[in-house]
Amino acid sequence: MSIRVFAALLLVHAVLVVSAAAQERQPKQPGAQAFIDPVDGISLQQAIDRALAHEPSIRAERTTIDAAKGMRVQAGLRRNPSVSVEQREEPAGTDNQTMVTVEWPLDLFRRSGRIGVADREIAVAESSVADRERILAADVRTRYGEVLVTVRELTVLEELLTAVRRQHELVRSRVEQGAAPSLERDLLAVELRRLEADERLQLGRVEGALLELKRILGAAPTDPLKLRERLEDVVTRESTSQVGPPADGVTDQRADIKEAAARIELAEAKADRARRDGRFDLSVVGGWTRMDAGFPQSGFSSTGTIERVRGLFDYVSLGAMVSLPLFDRNQGDVAVAHAERSGAAATLEAARLSAQIEIAAARARDERAREAVQLYAGDARTLARQNLTVVEQSYELGRTTVFDVIAEQKRYLELERAYTEALRSAYEARTALKRARGDVQ
Repeated sequence: MSIRVFAALLLVHAVLVVSAAAQERQPKQPGAQAFIDPVDGISLQQAIDRALAHEPSIRAERTTIDAAKGMRVQAGLRRNPSVSVEQREEPAGTDNQTMVTVEWPLDLFRRSGRIGVADREIAVAESSVADRERILAADVRTRYGEVLVTVRELTVLEELLTAVRRQHELVRSRVEQGAAPSLERDLLAVELRRLEADERLQLGRVEGALLELKRILGAAPTDPLKLRERLEDVVTRESTSQVGPPADGVTDQRADIKEAAARIELAEAKADRARRDGRFDLSVVGGWTRMDAGFPQSGFSSTGTIERVRGLFDYVSLGAMVSLPLFDRNQGDVAVAHAERSGAAATLEAARLSAQIEIAAARARDERAREAVQLYAGDARTLARQNLTVVEQSYELGRTTVFDVIAEQKRYLELERAYTEALRSAYEARTALKRARGDVQ
């Protein structure tokens, strides 16, 4: 071995020793088990229920229902009467007149039209909130699944990292005894550092996914949160559960389809209200007048005395005021409502078609993803684990090289990542199917 190669290996060894010492001084990083609690952790259904109850945007969305109900109360109120009072005085004289007039609009035909529109607006608001809840539940499923996927990838890395650390300690003891070249120890040390770096990156992904889940649950970043289930358990349970028949009869139960249908009824109610507002209306008018009037001449009173001619008179009036729709019969508002009705009908047709395609596509993805998971969950992973164990044992017996071990470890890691991706696909496909069908739970 040349002096230059020996110096390079010595430098690599020094760097690895210093790095290992620095790593020992660092605080211990949390492992995958720090994010899973089978007893006190939050389940998928609990996460959905918590988000529906506490997520800020859905709580803000629900206020539209309260606002629509308030408008319903306002639409049912009758119009207020108006009262006018008038006092007349004769300049530089003693005559005066007091008039009180009451006008009571009967609001003919119009109140039922306003109530009809308000009722349809409540239905639209409720369907809109239900659709938002459907989307929120799917988002919670997605975020929950992201945490499960990243935790599983971290678990696989930790298992492989444990094996590599054990091999590195074994080879280091062999090198110290002179039974193995230092190059094998350094190669395993490099592989160990690579896996440790991957572990740190994956840990960051887990923490980031968990923070995203906290956000959608309405929790603060510092709130403790652990998951109850593993990815395999959730996928197995979700895959075995029934999701009902195909799209026939399902699409009309989706909240967005109900909302589109409610908007058609809302447009029809607006047209009816516009027609009612264009009809004649009647207001009842009543009044009372007291007039105190006289003349500058004098005359004899009933007692025979002379007094100024003067009289106090009371009048009561009753009448009606009719508004005649000669020119304005709300023709424009009726036309607008009919146009909105046509647009809402087209929107409903498009929503139904989109929902049917979405359900069919999600069902196809769900079936194929479950088939892929079953293929991986069969002999493939078991054989891959056995192959890795055999290669590691052969290396310990001196029958293979460290290059074979590293290569087999990479193959095993690639297979586990592929299996994780299959689980992710199955989980996301079932989430998409539930969202397409409109399932909240």
